[in-house]
Amino acid sequence: MAPTVEKDFGPIVSEMEPIKKISVGDVVRWRAILVTDRMILVDIDGQFTGIISGSHLHSSLEDVSQITVGSEIESIVIEEDEEAGLIILSLRKASQARLIERLHQNFDTKEIITVIPNEANKGGLLIDLDGIKGFIPVSQLTPMNYPRVEGANTEKILEHLRGLVGKPFKVRVINVDDNGRKIIFSEKAAIEEQRMTALSKLKVGDTVDGVVSGILTYGLFVTFEGLEGLVHVSEIDWGHVSDPSKFAKVGDHMKVQVIGIEQEKISLSIKRLKKNPWDDLAERYKEGDVVKAPVVKISQFGIFLELAGGVNGLVHLSEISHEPVENMEDIVRIGDEVEAKIIAFDLSAKRIGLSMKALVEAPEDTSQTAAEETIKEQKSEIEAEGESAKITTTKRTKSKKSEQKTDEPIQEQPRAANENEAPSETPEQAKAA
Repeated sequence: MAPTVEKDFGPIVSEMEPIKKISVGDVVRWRAILVTDRMILVDIDGQFTGIISGSHLHSSLEDVSQITVGSEIESIVIEEDEEAGLIILSLRKASQARLIERLHQNFDTKEIITVIPNEANKGGLLIDLDGIKGFIPVSQLTPMNYPRVEGANTEKILEHLRGLVGKPFKVRVINVDDNGRKIIFSEKAAIEEQRMTALSKLKVGDTVDGVVSGILTYGLFVTFEGLEGLVHVSEIDWGHVSDPSKFAKVGDHMKVQVIGIEQEKISLSIKRLKKNPWDDLAERYKEGDVVKAPVVKISQFGIFLELAGGVNGLVHLSEISHEPVENMEDIVRIGDEVEAKIIAFDLSAKRIGLSMKALVEAPEDTSQTAAEETIKEQKSEIEAEGESAKITTTKRTKSKKSEQKTDEPIQEQPRAANENEAPSETPEQAKAA
Protein backbone atom coordinates (compact mmCIF):
# COMPACT_ATOMS: atom_id res chain seq x y z
CA MET A 1 0.00 0.00 0.00
CA ALA A 2 1.39 3.26 -1.10
CA PRO A 3 2.00 5.76 1.58
CA THR A 4 -0.62 8.50 1.89
CA VAL A 5 0.60 11.83 0.60
CA GLU A 6 -0.95 14.83 2.30
CA LYS A 7 -1.65 17.72 -0.06
CA ASP A 8 -1.35 21.25 1.13
CA PHE A 9 -4.46 23.19 0.06
CA GLY A 10 -3.31 26.31 1.81
CA PRO A 11 -1.96 28.03 -1.27
CA ILE A 12 -5.11 27.16 -3.22
CA VAL A 13 -7.37 28.48 -0.48
CA SER A 14 -5.32 31.60 -0.17
CA GLU A 15 -5.82 32.30 -3.84
CA MET A 16 -9.62 31.80 -3.67
CA GLU A 17 -11.91 34.80 -3.32
CA PRO A 18 -13.35 35.06 0.15
CA ILE A 19 -16.93 33.94 0.56
CA LYS A 20 -19.16 36.98 0.28
CA LYS A 21 -21.61 37.73 3.01
CA ILE A 22 -25.11 38.22 1.59
CA SER A 23 -27.75 40.07 3.59
CA VAL A 24 -31.49 40.46 3.11
CA GLY A 25 -32.20 43.71 1.27
CA ASP A 26 -29.01 43.64 -0.83
CA VAL A 27 -29.52 44.58 -4.46
CA VAL A 28 -27.29 42.38 -6.60
CA ARG A 29 -26.73 41.58 -10.27
CA TRP A 30 -26.11 37.94 -11.23
CA ARG A 31 -26.15 35.67 -14.28
CA ALA A 32 -29.03 33.30 -15.10
CA ILE A 33 -28.12 29.61 -15.34
CA LEU A 34 -31.64 28.19 -15.75
CA VAL A 35 -34.77 29.85 -17.09
CA THR A 36 -38.29 28.36 -17.11
CA ASP A 37 -41.79 29.79 -17.08
CA ARG A 38 -42.02 29.23 -13.33
CA MET A 39 -38.56 30.12 -12.06
CA ILE A 40 -35.07 31.43 -12.79
CA LEU A 41 -31.87 30.11 -11.18
CA VAL A 42 -28.87 32.41 -10.99
CA ASP A 43 -25.22 31.78 -10.12
CA ILE A 44 -23.95 33.89 -7.26
CA ASP A 45 -20.20 34.18 -7.84
CA GLY A 46 -19.88 30.39 -7.92
CA GLN A 47 -20.62 30.33 -4.22
CA PHE A 48 -24.41 30.27 -3.99
CA THR A 49 -27.43 29.60 -6.13
CA GLY A 50 -30.24 32.10 -6.19
CA ILE A 51 -33.86 31.40 -7.14
CA ILE A 52 -36.56 33.74 -8.42
CA SER A 53 -40.11 32.36 -8.61
CA GLY A 54 -43.81 33.11 -8.21
CA SER A 55 -44.88 36.75 -8.00
CA HIS A 56 -41.25 37.80 -7.68
CA LEU A 57 -40.73 37.00 -11.36
CA HIS A 58 -42.66 40.15 -12.35
CA SER A 59 -41.00 43.47 -13.18
CA SER A 60 -42.38 46.76 -14.42
CA LEU A 61 -39.00 47.93 -15.66
CA GLU A 62 -37.94 45.02 -17.88
CA ASP A 63 -39.51 42.34 -20.05
CA VAL A 64 -39.06 39.06 -18.15
CA SER A 65 -39.90 37.05 -21.26
CA GLN A 66 -36.64 38.26 -22.81
CA ILE A 67 -34.46 36.77 -20.02
CA THR A 68 -32.42 33.77 -21.21
CA VAL A 69 -29.54 31.67 -19.86
CA GLY A 70 -26.54 33.94 -19.51
CA SER A 71 -28.62 37.13 -19.02
CA GLU A 72 -27.55 39.36 -16.15
CA ILE A 73 -30.40 39.97 -13.75
CA GLU A 74 -30.67 42.66 -11.11
CA SER A 75 -32.64 41.41 -8.14
CA ILE A 76 -32.92 41.89 -4.41
CA VAL A 77 -32.28 39.39 -1.60
CA ILE A 78 -35.47 38.75 0.34
CA GLU A 79 -34.66 35.52 2.21
CA GLU A 80 -32.04 32.80 2.83
CA ASP A 81 -33.16 29.16 2.64
CA GLU A 82 -30.38 27.48 4.59
CA GLU A 83 -31.88 23.99 4.37
CA ALA A 84 -32.09 24.09 0.58
CA GLY A 85 -28.89 26.09 0.30
CA LEU A 86 -30.65 28.69 -1.82
CA ILE A 87 -30.86 32.47 -1.73
CA ILE A 88 -34.42 33.70 -2.39
CA LEU A 89 -34.41 36.66 -4.79
CA SER A 90 -37.05 39.04 -6.15
CA LEU A 91 -37.14 40.81 -9.48
CA ARG A 92 -40.29 42.62 -8.42
CA LYS A 93 -38.88 44.20 -5.27
CA ALA A 94 -35.72 45.15 -7.12
CA SER A 95 -37.79 46.91 -9.77
CA GLN A 96 -39.80 48.62 -7.01
CA ALA A 97 -36.61 49.98 -5.42
CA ARG A 98 -35.36 51.19 -8.78
CA LEU A 99 -38.82 52.59 -9.58
CA ILE A 100 -38.93 54.68 -6.39
CA GLU A 101 -35.45 55.97 -7.17
CA ARG A 102 -36.55 56.78 -10.70
CA LEU A 103 -39.71 58.53 -9.46
CA HIS A 104 -37.56 60.73 -7.25
CA GLN A 105 -35.55 61.63 -10.34
CA ASN A 106 -38.76 62.32 -12.28
CA PHE A 107 -39.93 64.60 -9.48
CA ASP A 108 -36.64 66.54 -9.53
CA THR A 109 -36.40 66.82 -13.31
CA LYS A 110 -40.19 67.23 -13.93
CA GLU A 111 -39.93 64.53 -16.56
CA ILE A 112 -43.20 63.44 -18.19
CA ILE A 113 -43.91 59.72 -17.87
CA THR A 114 -46.77 57.44 -18.95
CA VAL A 115 -48.91 55.50 -16.48
CA ILE A 116 -52.02 53.35 -16.91
CA PRO A 117 -54.74 53.40 -14.21
CA ASN A 118 -56.02 49.99 -13.17
CA GLU A 119 -58.81 51.16 -10.85
CA ALA A 120 -60.97 54.19 -10.02
CA ASN A 121 -62.70 55.58 -6.96
CA LYS A 122 -64.75 58.75 -6.42
CA GLY A 123 -61.58 60.73 -5.74
CA GLY A 124 -59.57 59.80 -8.80
CA LEU A 125 -57.59 57.09 -10.60
CA LEU A 126 -55.38 54.44 -8.96
CA ILE A 127 -52.18 53.08 -10.49
CA ASP A 128 -50.31 49.89 -9.49
CA LEU A 129 -46.56 49.97 -10.20
CA ASP A 130 -45.28 46.56 -9.15
CA GLY A 131 -47.17 46.84 -5.87
CA ILE A 132 -46.39 50.53 -5.43
CA LYS A 133 -49.64 52.50 -5.37
CA GLY A 134 -49.89 55.74 -7.29
CA PHE A 135 -52.84 58.12 -7.54
CA ILE A 136 -54.15 60.78 -9.96
CA PRO A 137 -56.67 62.97 -8.07
CA VAL A 138 -59.69 64.26 -10.01
CA SER A 139 -58.37 67.79 -9.53
CA GLN A 140 -55.18 66.84 -11.40
CA LEU A 141 -56.93 65.64 -14.57
CA THR A 142 -56.85 67.76 -17.72
CA PRO A 143 -60.12 69.35 -18.90
CA MET A 144 -60.56 66.63 -21.52
CA ASN A 145 -60.69 63.93 -18.83
CA TYR A 146 -62.23 65.93 -15.98
CA PRO A 147 -65.70 64.59 -15.04
CA ARG A 148 -68.13 67.38 -15.99
CA VAL A 149 -71.22 66.08 -14.21
CA GLU A 150 -74.49 67.93 -13.55
CA GLY A 151 -74.95 68.60 -9.83
CA ALA A 152 -71.62 66.90 -8.97
CA ASN A 153 -73.40 63.54 -8.82
CA THR A 154 -70.84 61.19 -7.22
CA GLU A 155 -72.19 58.08 -8.93
CA LYS A 156 -71.91 59.69 -12.35
CA ILE A 157 -68.41 60.96 -11.50
CA LEU A 158 -67.36 57.41 -10.61
CA GLU A 159 -68.92 56.10 -13.81
CA HIS A 160 -66.92 58.64 -15.83
CA LEU A 161 -63.66 57.78 -14.05
CA ARG A 162 -64.16 54.06 -14.56
CA GLY A 163 -64.32 54.79 -18.26
CA LEU A 164 -60.73 56.09 -18.04
CA VAL A 165 -59.31 52.88 -16.52
CA GLY A 166 -56.83 51.23 -18.87
CA LYS A 167 -56.17 54.43 -20.78
CA PRO A 168 -52.53 55.69 -20.95
CA PHE A 169 -51.95 59.03 -19.17
CA LYS A 170 -48.98 61.33 -19.62
CA VAL A 171 -48.23 62.68 -16.14
CA ARG A 172 -45.69 64.29 -13.87
CA VAL A 173 -44.77 63.17 -10.37
CA ILE A 174 -45.86 65.90 -7.95
CA ASN A 175 -45.28 63.95 -4.72
CA VAL A 176 -43.19 60.89 -3.74
CA ASP A 177 -41.90 59.69 -0.37
CA ASP A 178 -38.88 57.47 0.35
CA ASN A 179 -40.80 54.25 0.94
CA GLY A 180 -43.13 54.78 -2.01
CA ARG A 181 -46.29 54.84 0.08
CA LYS A 182 -47.55 58.17 -1.25
CA ILE A 183 -47.02 58.85 -4.93
CA ILE A 184 -49.19 61.50 -6.58
CA PHE A 185 -49.29 62.05 -10.33
CA SER A 186 -50.72 65.03 -12.22
CA GLU A 187 -51.96 65.09 -15.79
CA LYS A 188 -52.50 68.86 -15.60
CA ALA A 189 -48.88 69.46 -14.58
CA ALA A 190 -47.69 67.54 -17.65
CA ILE A 191 -49.22 70.18 -19.95
CA GLU A 192 -48.63 73.22 -17.73
CA GLU A 193 -46.04 74.86 -20.00
CA GLN A 194 -48.22 74.24 -23.05
CA ARG A 195 -51.22 75.81 -21.28
CA MET A 196 -49.33 78.90 -20.14
CA THR A 197 -47.84 79.44 -23.59
CA ALA A 198 -51.21 79.06 -25.29
CA LEU A 199 -52.92 81.37 -22.76
CA SER A 200 -50.29 84.08 -23.22
CA LYS A 201 -50.91 84.10 -26.98
CA LEU A 202 -54.70 83.90 -26.84
CA LYS A 203 -56.74 87.07 -27.43
CA VAL A 204 -60.40 88.04 -27.74
CA GLY A 205 -61.65 87.59 -31.28
CA ASP A 206 -59.48 84.53 -32.04
CA THR A 207 -61.10 81.55 -33.72
CA VAL A 208 -59.78 78.21 -32.46
CA ASP A 209 -60.38 74.53 -33.19
CA GLY A 210 -61.49 72.64 -30.10
CA VAL A 211 -63.02 69.43 -28.81
CA VAL A 212 -66.19 69.25 -26.69
CA SER A 213 -65.08 68.04 -23.25
CA GLY A 214 -68.31 68.45 -21.29
CA ILE A 215 -72.01 69.24 -21.67
CA LEU A 216 -74.14 70.75 -18.90
CA THR A 217 -77.50 72.50 -18.87
CA TYR A 218 -75.82 75.91 -18.92
CA GLY A 219 -73.47 75.29 -21.83
CA LEU A 220 -70.68 73.39 -23.60
CA PHE A 221 -67.08 73.03 -22.42
CA VAL A 222 -64.51 73.04 -25.21
CA THR A 223 -60.78 72.26 -24.87
CA PHE A 224 -57.98 73.47 -27.12
CA GLU A 225 -54.18 73.60 -26.73
CA GLY A 226 -54.46 72.44 -23.13
CA LEU A 227 -56.97 75.19 -22.30
CA GLU A 228 -60.69 74.91 -21.68
CA GLY A 229 -63.44 77.45 -22.25
CA LEU A 230 -67.20 77.63 -21.82
CA VAL A 231 -69.73 78.23 -24.58
CA HIS A 232 -72.63 79.55 -22.52
CA VAL A 233 -76.08 78.38 -23.58
CA SER A 234 -76.82 81.90 -24.86
CA GLU A 235 -73.78 81.71 -27.18
CA ILE A 236 -74.55 78.34 -28.78
CA ASP A 237 -77.11 79.55 -31.32
CA TRP A 238 -78.94 82.72 -32.30
CA GLY A 239 -82.24 81.00 -31.55
CA HIS A 240 -83.48 79.79 -28.20
CA VAL A 241 -81.45 76.85 -26.82
CA SER A 242 -83.15 74.78 -24.14
CA ASP A 243 -80.91 71.70 -24.38
CA PRO A 244 -77.19 72.12 -25.27
CA SER A 245 -76.84 68.35 -25.80
CA LYS A 246 -78.91 68.72 -28.98
CA PHE A 247 -76.12 70.78 -30.54
CA ALA A 248 -73.06 68.63 -29.72
CA LYS A 249 -71.74 65.57 -27.93
CA VAL A 250 -68.52 64.96 -25.99
CA GLY A 251 -65.63 64.41 -28.38
CA ASP A 252 -67.07 66.52 -31.21
CA HIS A 253 -64.61 68.83 -33.00
CA MET A 254 -65.80 72.40 -33.56
CA LYS A 255 -64.66 75.92 -34.26
CA VAL A 256 -65.33 78.51 -31.55
CA GLN A 257 -64.62 82.20 -31.13
CA VAL A 258 -62.96 83.65 -28.04
CA ILE A 259 -65.22 86.38 -26.66
CA GLY A 260 -63.74 86.85 -23.18
CA ILE A 261 -60.60 86.11 -21.16
CA GLU A 262 -60.49 86.67 -17.39
CA GLN A 263 -57.29 85.15 -15.97
CA GLU A 264 -57.75 81.46 -16.87
CA LYS A 265 -61.52 81.76 -17.39
CA ILE A 266 -62.22 81.71 -21.12
CA SER A 267 -65.61 82.52 -22.68
CA LEU A 268 -66.37 81.13 -26.12
CA SER A 269 -69.08 81.47 -28.74
CA ILE A 270 -70.34 79.29 -31.57
CA LYS A 271 -73.13 81.50 -32.84
CA ARG A 272 -70.87 84.49 -33.55
CA LEU A 273 -69.18 82.50 -36.28
CA LYS A 274 -72.55 82.30 -38.05
CA LYS A 275 -74.48 85.02 -39.83
CA ASN A 276 -76.81 86.87 -37.48
CA PRO A 277 -80.31 85.75 -38.55
CA TRP A 278 -81.80 88.89 -37.00
CA ASP A 279 -80.29 90.94 -39.80
CA ASP A 280 -82.04 88.70 -42.31
CA LEU A 281 -85.31 88.80 -40.37
CA ALA A 282 -85.20 92.60 -40.28
CA GLU A 283 -85.09 92.59 -44.08
CA ARG A 284 -87.78 89.95 -44.51
CA TYR A 285 -90.38 90.86 -41.90
CA LYS A 286 -92.12 93.85 -40.37
CA GLU A 287 -94.96 94.40 -37.95
CA GLY A 288 -98.27 93.33 -39.46
CA ASP A 289 -96.81 90.48 -41.55
CA VAL A 290 -98.27 87.01 -41.21
CA VAL A 291 -95.86 84.10 -40.74
CA LYS A 292 -96.29 80.33 -40.70
CA ALA A 293 -93.89 78.42 -38.45
CA PRO A 294 -93.65 75.27 -36.30
CA VAL A 295 -94.29 75.22 -32.57
CA VAL A 296 -90.99 74.42 -30.82
CA LYS A 297 -91.89 75.09 -27.20
CA ILE A 298 -94.95 75.54 -25.01
CA SER A 299 -94.46 77.31 -21.69
CA GLN A 300 -96.79 78.59 -19.00
CA PHE A 301 -96.81 82.06 -20.54
CA GLY A 302 -97.14 81.25 -24.22
CA ILE A 303 -96.13 79.41 -27.39
CA PHE A 304 -92.76 79.72 -29.16
CA LEU A 305 -92.62 79.48 -32.96
CA GLU A 306 -89.32 78.89 -34.78
CA LEU A 307 -88.78 81.45 -37.50
CA ALA A 308 -86.00 81.67 -40.09
CA GLY A 309 -82.46 81.17 -38.79
CA GLY A 310 -83.62 79.41 -35.65
CA VAL A 311 -85.00 82.62 -34.11
CA ASN A 312 -88.05 82.08 -31.92
CA GLY A 313 -91.07 84.34 -31.74
CA LEU A 314 -93.49 84.30 -28.81
CA VAL A 315 -97.26 84.05 -28.98
CA HIS A 316 -98.13 85.26 -25.51
CA LEU A 317 -100.92 83.50 -23.65
CA SER A 318 -103.11 86.57 -24.09
CA GLU A 319 -102.58 86.48 -27.88
CA ILE A 320 -103.56 82.87 -28.50
CA SER A 321 -107.34 83.19 -28.53
CA HIS A 322 -110.12 85.66 -27.89
CA GLU A 323 -111.52 83.17 -25.43
CA PRO A 324 -109.80 82.32 -22.12
CA VAL A 325 -107.17 79.58 -22.60
CA GLU A 326 -106.92 77.02 -19.80
CA ASN A 327 -104.70 74.44 -21.55
CA MET A 328 -102.57 75.53 -24.51
CA GLU A 329 -102.02 71.93 -25.60
CA ASP A 330 -105.73 71.73 -26.35
CA ILE A 331 -105.06 74.30 -29.09
CA VAL A 332 -101.56 73.42 -30.40
CA ARG A 333 -98.85 70.82 -29.89
CA ILE A 334 -95.10 70.90 -30.46
CA GLY A 335 -94.40 70.41 -34.15
CA ASP A 336 -97.69 71.91 -35.33
CA GLU A 337 -97.48 74.52 -38.11
CA VAL A 338 -99.14 77.70 -36.90
CA GLU A 339 -100.00 80.99 -38.58
CA ALA A 340 -99.51 84.15 -36.57
CA LYS A 341 -99.32 87.88 -37.08
CA ILE A 342 -96.26 89.89 -36.11
CA ILE A 343 -97.45 92.46 -33.60
CA ALA A 344 -94.04 93.51 -32.24
CA PHE A 345 -90.54 93.45 -33.80
CA ASP A 346 -87.77 94.80 -31.53
CA LEU A 347 -84.46 94.32 -33.31
CA SER A 348 -82.36 95.88 -30.55
CA ALA A 349 -83.89 93.67 -27.85
CA LYS A 350 -84.07 90.74 -30.30
CA ARG A 351 -87.69 90.00 -29.56
CA ILE A 352 -90.58 89.15 -31.85
CA GLY A 353 -94.14 89.25 -30.55
CA LEU A 354 -96.75 87.20 -32.39
CA SER A 355 -100.52 86.88 -32.23
CA MET A 356 -102.78 84.05 -33.34
CA LYS A 357 -106.01 85.70 -32.28
CA ALA A 358 -105.25 88.73 -34.45
CA LEU A 359 -105.99 86.53 -37.49
CA VAL A 360 -109.43 85.60 -36.18
CA GLU A 361 -112.40 87.96 -36.09
CA ALA A 362 -113.31 88.79 -32.54
CA PRO A 363 -116.75 87.42 -31.55
CA GLU A 364 -119.47 89.84 -30.42
CA ASP A 365 -118.93 90.75 -26.82
CA THR A 366 -122.26 89.50 -25.44
CA SER A 367 -121.21 90.30 -21.95
CA GLN A 368 -120.79 93.95 -22.80
CA THR A 369 -124.15 94.09 -24.61
CA ALA A 370 -125.83 92.46 -21.66
CA ALA A 371 -124.20 94.95 -19.36
CA GLU A 372 -125.41 97.84 -21.49
CA GLU A 373 -128.96 96.43 -21.48
CA THR A 374 -128.80 96.01 -17.72
CA ILE A 375 -127.70 99.62 -17.34
CA LYS A 376 -130.60 100.80 -19.56
CA GLU A 377 -133.07 98.75 -17.54
CA GLN A 378 -131.67 100.16 -14.33
CA LYS A 379 -132.00 103.70 -15.73
CA SER A 380 -135.59 103.02 -16.77
CA GLU A 381 -136.37 101.64 -13.35
CA ILE A 382 -134.79 104.67 -11.73
CA GLU A 383 -136.75 107.02 -13.98
CA ALA A 384 -139.96 105.10 -13.30
CA GLU A 385 -139.28 105.15 -9.60
CA GLY A 386 -138.64 108.90 -9.92
CA GLU A 387 -142.03 109.56 -11.56
CA SER A 388 -143.74 107.39 -9.00
CA ALA A 389 -142.02 109.29 -6.26
CA LYS A 390 -143.23 112.60 -7.70
CA ILE A 391 -146.85 111.42 -7.83
CA THR A 392 -146.65 110.07 -4.31
CA THR A 393 -145.18 113.34 -3.09
CA THR A 394 -148.00 115.35 -4.73
CA LYS A 395 -150.64 113.13 -3.21
CA ARG A 396 -149.03 113.42 0.16
CA THR A 397 -148.90 117.23 -0.15
CA LYS A 398 -152.56 117.43 -0.99
CA SER A 399 -153.47 115.10 1.82
CA LYS A 400 -151.50 117.14 4.29
CA LYS A 401 -153.25 120.30 3.21
CA SER A 402 -156.57 118.57 3.63
CA GLU A 403 -155.60 117.39 7.07
CA GLN A 404 -154.55 120.89 8.03
CA LYS A 405 -157.97 122.21 7.07
CA THR A 406 -159.71 119.51 9.00
CA ASP A 407 -157.71 120.21 12.08
CA GLU A 408 -158.71 123.94 12.22
CA PRO A 409 -161.36 124.71 14.99
CA ILE A 410 -164.90 125.19 13.65
CA GLN A 411 -166.54 128.39 14.81
CA GLU A 412 -170.22 127.81 15.58
CA GLN A 413 -172.46 130.21 13.67
CA PRO A 414 -175.45 131.65 15.50
CA ARG A 415 -178.59 130.04 14.33
CA ALA A 416 -180.95 132.24 12.42
CA ALA A 417 -183.71 133.67 14.68
CA ASN A 418 -187.12 132.23 14.24
CA GLU A 419 -189.74 134.82 13.81
CA ASN A 420 -191.84 133.00 16.37
CA GLU A 421 -189.00 132.25 18.78
CA ALA A 422 -187.35 134.78 20.98
CA PRO A 423 -183.64 134.88 20.88
CA SER A 424 -181.77 133.02 23.56
CA GLU A 425 -180.29 134.98 26.38
CA THR A 426 -176.58 134.91 26.76
CA PRO A 427 -175.02 134.42 30.17
CA GLU A 428 -173.69 137.94 30.20
CA GLN A 429 -177.18 139.27 29.49
CA ALA A 430 -178.62 137.11 32.18
CA LYS A 431 -176.11 138.35 34.70
CA ALA A 432 -176.77 141.95 33.78
CA ALA A 433 -180.46 141.42 34.30
